[in-house]
Amino acid sequence: MTSLLRAFGPWLTAGFVGAVVIWAVFLIIAPQFAMLDRALTAPKRTLDSSVAASLSQDAETCISVLRTFAAADAAPPPATGGMAVPSMGGMAVPSMGGMAVPSMGAGRQTTGAVRPYILQCDRADTHRAMVRSSSVSVQGVTEYLDELHGLPRLAVKDSDPIATQNATARQIADLASDLAARLRAEEAQRSSLTLQNFEALFAAASLPQSADRKADEDARLINRVQTAIGLRFQEDGVTRARIGLIVLGRTIFYAMLVTALALVICYPIAYKVALASTREQAIWLFMGLIVPYAIVELMRIYAWTTILDNNGLINSALMWAGAITEPVQFKRMPGTVFLVVVYTYVLFMVFPIYNVMSTLDRNQIEAARDLGARPARMHWRVVIPHAKPGIAVGCIATFMLAAGAFSVPRIVSSGLQAEWFAQTIYNKFFESENSNIGAAYSFAYTALCFVIVALFMRLMRTRLKDFARVQG
Repeated sequence: MTSLLRAFGPWLTAGFVGAVVIWAVFLIIAPQFAMLDRALTAPKRTLDSSVAASLSQDAETCISVLRTFAAADAAPPPATGGMAVPSMGGMAVPSMGGMAVPSMGAGRQTTGAVRPYILQCDRADTHRAMVRSSSVSVQGVTEYLDELHGLPRLAVKDSDPIATQNATARQIADLASDLAARLRAEEAQRSSLTLQNFEALFAAASLPQSADRKADEDARLINRVQTAIGLRFQEDGVTRARIGLIVLGRTIFYAMLVTALALVICYPIAYKVALASTREQAIWLFMGLIVPYAIVELMRIYAWTTILDNNGLINSALMWAGAITEPVQFKRMPGTVFLVVVYTYVLFMVFPIYNVMSTLDRNQIEAARDLGARPARMHWRVVIPHAKPGIAVGCIATFMLAAGAFSVPRIVSSGLQAEWFAQTIYNKFFESENSNIGAAYSFAYTALCFVIVALFMRLMRTRLKDFARVQG
């Protein structure tokens, strides 16, 4: 702080410190606390009161639909082919992610029924399965609303007269509504914080497989490794896998490979530009690196799809030359994703290394050569120790960007490869609408990446103040 005051004066220093505090609070700390709060909150669809309220809403919708057929017990199906009145404006069915389910009959009728099939009437059953995460289920046993909360076993049967169905639906609606109100009051008295969203990351899902498919999958090396570390196991003859942890581990491994590949590519470039080139050569080398990045990132990624597509530049050239007869499925190869990720984030590796290397006195390199040091030893004893802060910053930046990569694996693979963890988080937030679980995944992933970065800094023996040497 003293050096800042001496260099910039009190007003500029105060402005700088204020900007850093605002940036840290509003762009880092506050979003993480908001994410943690959501991650520690149980999704509403998993609350017993939500299940009871959903049952009440289905029963009420069933009653409103049955009014259409109240004129006679044996009223014929409507001319629309069995399509019933949709459930509008009601509470969502938990399993549908917050969307009301329409009463679609699609012309289907039950033998002996006096009305067409109506989804809400079929769902008006007090023997409704509770929404439970694997972390709170009892050894995989399904719990039911009526058994858990002492409700009578009631269901609207389409073979009953309309009046009976209406009465049963009314009874179910009243019982479920009263139960929902009571459960809400009880839940309000309890803490809403839970770890079940984080525990979902460790949950195991069954993998339905034929005998032949199971034998092939068990023989694969990656699956044998997953079995050895407990990510994949057999239970009652069924193969189960911890999908969340598998995707997480695979993404971290891929990000590390991308970082290592970027370092191998960028270190010679940075050395060449900083220490082994004239000023004019360095300018042209930098121009070659920077010019492609004048294009928007998404455009560069889509440009790669035109190169890697079945009818893209590479396949077209190979087929024209007669080297292949069928297109190479580049989009199914993980290596193509690595290539594009490295290309996308290469500047974040090369510039920090270059900035530190450029401060190295070339006389030290000449002295090492004069003393008989070979190039490998000269780099190991002279260049790398000096460039260590730049290497650390480049590796951290590239790793974090690769670990959070979303657009590259999604666009380049076109869904033909295993997804990265950022895609899983996106799916939880926006496709399955499990935002609480998505928040838990996001927070846990961020914390894990910070731990990895801290371990890397310790391994590299670098401190935060060493990064000040990385200029620009």
